[in-house]
Amino acid sequence: QVQLVESGGGLVQAGGSLRLSCAASGRTSMGWFRQAPGKEREFVAAISWSGGSTYYTGSVKGRFTISRDNAKNTVYLQMNSLKPEDTAVYYCAAGSVTDTPATYNSWGQGTQVTVSS
Repeated sequence: QVQLVESGGGLVQAGGSLRLSCAASGRTSMGWFRQAPGKEREFVAAISWSGGSTYYTGSVKGRFTISRDNAKNTVYLQMNSLKPEDTAVYYCAAGSVTDTPATYNSWGQGTQVTVSS
């Protein structure tokens, strides 16, 4: 299994930006999910093995960008124009590009993103 280490979460005001990073032990398709208190884990974005295809949930399109540096086996989630409803624990996951958590075979430890109003 691919090992994943996330970084980059924090506290930011509404309208601000954060960049999350996920360093992987191997090269694979990857996704980002988030989970707010009391809610189910939600798909945010995914990127293919090559980086040639990206996918987003509707609520983040135009605000978030997923990218990867294959030389570093690292995937990024650039989050701009953040809103309080983006507050959640963000997880990176490896092995798929779908919006279904069960299709991914490895998960990071999660990083907290808090957006204040």
